[in-house]
Amino acid sequence: MAHYLDPKYDLTFKRVFGEHKHLCMSLINSMLPLKMPIVSIEYLPSELVPEKPDVLRNSIVDVRCIDAGGRQFIVEMQLFWSEYFKSRVLLNASKIYVMQLDKGEDYELLQPVYAISFLNETFEKSDEMQNEYYHYYKIVNVKHTGKQIEGLEFLFIELPKFKPLNLAEKKLHELWLRFLTEINENTNEAPKDLLDNE
Repeated sequence: MAHYLDPKYDLTFKRVFGEHKHLCMSLINSMLPLKMPIVSIEYLPSELVPEKPDVLRNSIVDVRCIDAGGRQFIVEMQLFWSEYFKSRVLLNASKIYVMQLDKGEDYELLQPVYAISFLNETFEKSDEMQNEYYHYYKIVNVKHTGKQIEGLEFLFIELPKFKPLNLAEKKLHELWLRFLTEINENTNEAPKDLLDNE
């Protein structure tokens, strides 16, 4: 009989997505609406050490990587919701964005930073969002939302709200979310459609 570790737990999540590049790329590509999909990544240190560690806050993310084009990605799993979690995600993504340029370098060298956060709790409880699990944020003009300041983008996925729909065009998206929501220490046998997809 097979025994599984819950992929939502910190150590398991980091082992799966922080040590297997092809799995991390698949997860990111299936979650984000990227114009150009990721074709290769390199892992970067997960500890974000500020230039003045005695003054500024140090932080650690679950998985941090960079693709061939220089785009950076933070992938995190959060088991317990806190009202400060969004602020922490914003701080970490901003740190990474700022750390790209050294003194005297041109702003055109800046590449986007994407923060993907999987949440094991529900935080959007309003009636209008009670069935929405996928929350994608960009910096946009309030009146003309098609106008965007590029550089930072944020995705929050509420796992408890996810319900599989078996949409063919979102197959990997659904399979990864099923992996994160259906596999745990009580799982004796993984669903066949998860096992069939490497």
